[in-house]
Order: sequence, then C-alpha cells, then structure tokens
Amino acid sequence: MSKPAQRGRLLRVLGVGFGLAVIIGNTIGAGIFSTPGGIAQQAPNVWLFLAIWIAGGVYAFLGAIALSELGTMLPESGGQYVFSRYALGEYAGFIVGWSDWISTCGTTAAVSIVIGDFLGVLFPSLAGRSVPIAVAVTVLFAILQWRGIVLGSQVQNVTSLLKALAFLILIVAAFALGAKGAAVATSTSPASLGSVISFVAIMLALQSVIYTYDGWAGVIYFSEEVQDPGRNVPRSLFGGILLIFAIYMLVNLALLYVLGLSGMAGQEFAAGTAARALFGHTGETILIALTIVSMLSGINAYHLMATRVLFAMSRDGLFLRSAARVNPGGTPAVALFFSAAIAVLFIVFGQTFKIVITVLAFFFVANYALSFLSVFVLRRREPNKERPYRAWGYPWTTALALIGSIAFLLGAVASDLSAPAGTTRASIFAVLLLAASYPVFRIVKLFSSSGEAK
Repeated sequence: MSKPAQRGRLLRVLGVGFGLAVIIGNTIGAGIFSTPGGIAQQAPNVWLFLAIWIAGGVYAFLGAIALSELGTMLPESGGQYVFSRYALGEYAGFIVGWSDWISTCGTTAAVSIVIGDFLGVLFPSLAGRSVPIAVAVTVLFAILQWRGIVLGSQVQNVTSLLKALAFLILIVAAFALGAKGAAVATSTSPASLGSVISFVAIMLALQSVIYTYDGWAGVIYFSEEVQDPGRNVPRSLFGGILLIFAIYMLVNLALLYVLGLSGMAGQEFAAGTAARALFGHTGETILIALTIVSMLSGINAYHLMATRVLFAMSRDGLFLRSAARVNPGGTPAVALFFSAAIAVLFIVFGQTFKIVITVLAFFFVANYALSFLSVFVLRRREPNKERPYRAWGYPWTTALALIGSIAFLLGAVASDLSAPAGTTRASIFAVLLLAASYPVFRIVKLFSSSGEAK
C-alpha cells in the first residue's frame, strides 16, 4: 500500500537524551508514590517486597532486548502498532494501535485531573476547579507541541530532568533524615512466607509493579525521528530502564528506611507518609509539588506518543488520511488535534472514561506479548532482513518475556474471576471488547477504502 502524500515529514532530530527523557517522563509518575503501600501489604516480607520490584525491572529489561531488535529493524514512528501490523497483519495492528492510542489519551486525561486536584490542595483558591485546570494543562502542552518536535523534545528534556532531580533530592533527604533501622523491625524471616502470603496476593503485587514500570518502551514511538536508530534506540531503552530501576529501588529503600515495611503496608500514599515523617506538615506540600512536576513531564510524553500512534495508523489507512499530515515543524498536527480532543472529552466526561481506561489497561501487557511474538515471527519469516540490533540471548530471553506476559494476563483473569461481586472485572470486559473489535475493524477499512477511491 502506498503512503499518502504529506505536507511535510517527520524530522530525524532526536538523540539518546530525548530517548531517556521520554522514557522517564512516560514511566515515572504518581504510581511510585502510591504503589509501595499496596505491595507492602500484599507481600509482608522485606525480601519478597524487594524481589517483586526487581522482578518488574527484569521483565522490562527482557522486553527491551526484544523491542530493541524490532525498533531498529522497523525504524518507523508509531510504537508497538508498527511491529504488530508488520509481523501479524492489519487486524493485530488495529487492536494494538487503537487500544494504545485511546488508553494513552485517557492517561493524559487522568493525570491532568490529578494535577488539577493537587493544585487545589496547594492553592485553596483553585479547589474544586480540577476539570478546567486539567483541560488547560492538556491544551497548553498540545500548543507547545504544535510548534514542532524540536520544542516538544526540549520541553520533555527539561521536565524529565526536573523530575529526576526532584526524586534525587527526596531520596537523599530520606537517607539523611530518616530513622535508621526502621526496616529491621519488620519480619524478614523466609519461614514466615508460606503462612502469610497467597498466590493471588503475589500476582496482584506483580501486576501493580509491572503497571508502575510501564512506559519503559517510550522511545520506540519515535524510531523514525531518532538519529541513527540502530544505535540510539537500544541505548535509550537500556539506559532508560536502568535509570528507572535505580530510581524505583532507591525510593523503595528510602521508604523502608523511613517507615519500615509495617509502616508502609496499606498506605495509599506511602511517600506522603514518609514525607510527613521527615518534614512534618510541610512534607505533604513538598511531595504534592514533586508529584505535579512528575506528572507535567508525563503529559508532554503522552501527547507525543499518542500523536505518533494515530499518525502511523492514519498513514496505513486505519484512520483518516489527513491525520498523517505533518507540519513544517515535524508534528503530525491533525493527529495531535485528535489526541488532545479525545483527552479533553475524557476529562469532561469524568467517571465514564475511567471505566474505559480500566478495561483498556489490560491490553498494554497483551500488546507487549504481541510484540514479543513478532520477534519470533519475523526471525522465521524474514531471517535475512537487516537487523542493526539482534536480541541478545534469543530465543530464550524473548521467550521469557513472552511467557511472563502470558502469565501476567492469566493472573489478571484469575484475580478478576476471584474478585468480590460488584468489582469491575477489567480483563473479562477486555476479552469481550476484543471479540467486538473485528466488525469495527472492517468498518474502518471500508471507510478508508472509500476515501482512497475518492
């Protein structure tokens, strides 16, 4: 299928620095502040608690090995949609692309609303105005990116650097001011594991950790815009994961140092509890400000990524062809408009979109599974195709990543089935949504064919 004519083109101007920045901006957010409390409750043992966080990092690292091969072999912007469509066909690409795009737009909305809520806490005059603030934040970052990828990447670099520095300050403060030996007071005896920890609890803890790590693949959305992608895509992936892993482990060690495992367990905002222990009532204000900085970086990254997914689908005839047009600054402007518009609609409709995003969140590991499967398919189908980076340890590392993804999905279904009545069973709804997606795919193809005929 021929590519449509474009009013401009994506610009190959991004380097490793941007790759690291977009991975940090896309991954590290409010999750690391809230997730540790739930993990501590589900895994009430220091060593198991740390092992679960390490397992999340290992899964991301194994995934990066596979995606580095795909991202350098198929250096096109658009994320995992590109891999699935090329290796598994248009329908697989449709599922991956649409679920990725809608969930990323929804994440933009959710994070913007939290920013509005937190600003209302910091500045009481803004309380109760989270929706207009969220809309303003979403639109502001869209306008910044409208100017072009150079400005968009600069904003990403600055906000991600501020985020990393803020976390570094928080970690140093925790170890400098925290109560020594707090973690020692918790149970660390391996003998206690069998009596207090269930399989379901471990699965829930692993799900939470993997969700918190999600975003590590951010650079592959821009492979077409990265200079020397054969070298810089793998460097960004591995460097970004190592930075995230280091930050997450240091934050958790700092929380253990300040609160101990028992002090963290069940805390919805464990980092806030630690900040209050360190700085008194001022600690909460400090942490809220840090959270806002973290989420602003995320908003910029979500806009950039959602735009590239929609651009790639449009270029391949799975959305309006006009959304594949690129302005002189290297921004797919129509795709950016649609992405920002959907995020704003999600903000305005509130609770309804939260259900949609909860369901679509199930797809993100499924998308990884399809990407890992694509490595096997393409190695068999196109063994002689140029691969600037070949997955280290193939097929074993790729198989481990694929098995981990499948185990995660089965665990999500099992935990949903065992959940109390009235609980939203995201995985079950996701399977139903998948079954209903094929007719939608055919309709989209029909409209796309009609547009080409005209």
